[in-house]
Amino acid sequence: MIYVKTTVPWLADVAGAALLSWGLASGVGLIAGHATGPIAAPASGPSPLLLPAALILGGATLRAAAAFAVDRLAVGSAQALGRERRRRLWSALLGEPLTDPLSTGESTTLAIDHNTAIENRDVRFSPVRLNAAIGPLVVAAVVAPASWVAAAIMLATLLPFVLGSILAGTAARRASERQLAALSALSGLFVDRITHLPLIRHYGAEARISQQVREATRQVAKRTVAVLRAAFLSNAVLEFFAALSIALVAVYCGFSLLGLLPFRAPETLTLVPAFFVLAMAPEFYLPMRRLAAAYHEKQLGEAAEAALAPFAASPRQPAADHRFDGLHVNDLTLAFPGIAVGPLSFTLAATDLVALTGPTGSGKTSTLAAIAGQLAPAAGSATGMDGSPLPNAAVAWAAQRPLLVTGTLARNLALAAPQATPAEIGAVAEQVGLAPLLARRGGLDMAIDHAGSGLSGGERRRIGLARAILSGRPLMLCDEPTADLDAESAAAVIALLKDLSSSRCILVATHDPMLVRAAGKEIAL
Repeated sequence: MIYVKTTVPWLADVAGAALLSWGLASGVGLIAGHATGPIAAPASGPSPLLLPAALILGGATLRAAAAFAVDRLAVGSAQALGRERRRRLWSALLGEPLTDPLSTGESTTLAIDHNTAIENRDVRFSPVRLNAAIGPLVVAAVVAPASWVAAAIMLATLLPFVLGSILAGTAARRASERQLAALSALSGLFVDRITHLPLIRHYGAEARISQQVREATRQVAKRTVAVLRAAFLSNAVLEFFAALSIALVAVYCGFSLLGLLPFRAPETLTLVPAFFVLAMAPEFYLPMRRLAAAYHEKQLGEAAEAALAPFAASPRQPAADHRFDGLHVNDLTLAFPGIAVGPLSFTLAATDLVALTGPTGSGKTSTLAAIAGQLAPAAGSATGMDGSPLPNAAVAWAAQRPLLVTGTLARNLALAAPQATPAEIGAVAEQVGLAPLLARRGGLDMAIDHAGSGLSGGERRRIGLARAILSGRPLMLCDEPTADLDAESAAAVIALLKDLSSSRCILVATHDPMLVRAAGKEIAL
């Protein structure tokens, strides 16, 4: 853990503070003519202030080295934990079943903002966590030989401070959770509305969408003010007890030196020990000051961790390599608000072409997503013929609107097969009917943006189909592969799918009666 790794540097920081404080006290004692013991040096020898100066310099250097070590350890550990967390999270968001669909904005917030919040906590709060617990005790132990009464005063102010911090921290945690939820809602709303900005402008919905964004922004501002209020309360508690502790120690030391205590002095206090105690008094609450300064990061980090908890499980281990022997769907049931699909039960051979049909909105795409492992079913399962889970590497997906990334056509086609050669990519592109596009726009090096600007719906579907073919995976799930195509192009795609079904298992969701007739079996929803 990060806070365990940084314990030794923080102890070195306390040691540096003790050296610096003793150097100051000794120097003041020498100047005032009250030095005793080895500090006092003959007038003819080296300056008696050299040793106090060396202690001050050594203590400051030790503290600087400790702070540097803490920073290096904290940043390195936080980055290592962040890489592992992102690996698990991205695997869950991109390849694991989701019980509830996430918008683009929500996914972005989970993948980026929440991870950043946790890393900030690990860098700023985690390193001072253990030090805040043991640091004051160590300082009190260092002060006790010089003045056990001053150490007792420090410890006496610690208990009410802890109780006050617990109360303030509970309020801060709740406020931070609400703030993070409001930030996630605003991020998701903003990203999704920007994505659909042309459609919003087309229908003249700017005023309504602006009102939604204003309301989400107002909620964020309201939650942020609540967090700041809790943070100020926590700091006020800390500052009150820190000031009280230092003031009580200063009063005791001053009155003891002047002989003005209203009771019999429990110990004999001289200038050098008294000054040392006063110099160390601020160090007693310094670890907790550091903790309070990073407390906001702690609350946001914990709230982010709670939000990521459903995705934080270890990634699904790939199934052991085995030959794909077919698809077995057993009582597969999907449940959404206002609609249910299933239960469905059917079997596909290792080489097959089957059509999944039904009216629009009946759940064809959702059924394909559940078989692909992208959606968690309410009941039932989709497995191999032997009952083993389908590995991700066995399923190829050709969606209605396939993912496009900014780059060349070749790069987009090769997403599922990075090892494919230009010749293989070109051959598959021609197979799916992209030859006219290649001739018209410069071949495989043609530029494509993430929105597929300049591509027709049919061309986008063919890119998805080509990608699925290039992957070489034994189970192909195709969503409306012939939609948006003219009759001749649709017939060519149907012939291609029929040919591929001699070596692969293909399940197509379709409304196309020609494709249904070409399939060996129809599953109607």
